[in-house]
This record gives sequence, structure tokens and C-alpha cells, in this order.
Amino acid sequence: MGMTVYTDLVSGDELISDSFDLIDKEDVVYEVDCSMITKGGETFNTGANASAEEADEGVEDGVQQVNNVVHSFRLEKVEGVYPTLKDYQNQFKVYLKKVVALFKEEGKSEEEIKAWQTKVQNYFVKVIKPNFKHYDFYTGESMNHEAMLLLLNYREDGVTPFFTIWKHPLKAVKV
Repeated sequence: MGMTVYTDLVSGDELISDSFDLIDKEDVVYEVDCSMITKGGETFNTGANASAEEADEGVEDGVQQVNNVVHSFRLEKVEGVYPTLKDYQNQFKVYLKKVVALFKEEGKSEEEIKAWQTKVQNYFVKVIKPNFKHYDFYTGESMNHEAMLLLLNYREDGVTPFFTIWKHPLKAVKV
């Protein structure tokens, strides 16, 4: 039984997989809880003894805490590009036009597309807009400025990060 990786229809970038718990919200987005993991700091035994005079500093060189989703899918943080809701809305409109064109190529009906657009608009107004100032933006590794932006926020506990990922512009690829 293989894993399913979800890629952005526009960029082809891998954004998430079913190895993470995908929480379906209103049949329009997935929310994916993340965690911070430790990377780096591997030690290699060369046979030398540590000096008694050298104090162990506790934190190893090259060790860093990283978001497991960001690390796993080589996501890139987008900084300073969307300082206002209007800036983000402009990018999002470009993305939606590309997605609609791809949906038409796939043979989706006008009714299906309109129903999806209504869901997106409702979710945007109800959830994205009021929480806009709390989001960090991420893109796939190609850094395609017309591709999907993943929205990172924190749960009510203020500690647990989670991504919001648009559901329908994802292509499932079995690996």
C-alpha cells in the first residue's frame, strides 16, 4: 500500500501527503497540523576521546528546529510580498483563474466550477479574511509566484502550527 502525495495543479510542486492527517474543512481546504522537529547535528565517531577540559555546551553545531511539513516538502516561506489583504487577494485571483482553466481542461462542468468558486469565496470571507494578519505564507519549492500559497497559522493553544491548503487544486499522485 503506497503513499499519496498531493501536488499543486498549477506548479506541480509536492505540497503534502496522506502520511499527515488531512482535516477536511467545508470540502474546500485541508488543515494539516505540523510539529517542530530537530534536524542536523549528526555526530560521527572518529575514535577520538573528548577532551576533559571542553565543556559540553548542550546544543550541537548544525542542529536546528524545523517545521516537519516545511522540511518534508521543501516549502519556501514567502516574506514581505503580501503585506496587505488586497495584495494577497490579487495573487489569489490570478491563481484561481489558472485553476479554473485547468478544471475546464479536465472536463469539469460549469456547475461544478461555480459550486467550487462559491465554496472558496465563502471560506475566504468567513475564515481567511478575518485571520489574515495571523498567517505566514509558503509556496512550493519551485517558488512559482502564480502557484498555490499555503497558509500557516497556529491553533487556539498558540503552540500547534497548522497549514491551510486548498483542497480541489491538488492532484493526488500514488507513490
